[in-house]
Amino acid sequence: MALFDFLRPKKDTASIAKNRLRILIEQERSDSGGPDYLPVMRRELLEVIRRYVSVDLDAVKVDLLKDGDHDVLDISVSLPEKPGPAGAV
Repeated sequence: MALFDFLRPKKDTASIAKNRLRILIEQERSDSGGPDYLPVMRRELLEVIRRYVSVDLDAVKVDLLKDGDHDVLDISVSLPEKPGPAGAV
């Protein structure tokens, strides 16, 4: 049936789909360590910071840590050495 060989995919689509699913699951697991609002909070903080300083997507990290009986919100912002224009105030 060489006539219909062009209809068959040449790549192993099952393994490609499996790899993509594995990546999505790993991302979900890394985000699931905290409450649901942490990714939203991170995005909103990034939007506010970008009003004043041009920063990368990975510049803001928000984590929830345990300190005895208390939960501590740890916010880390990596600012550039020389702030660039960000259409600021």
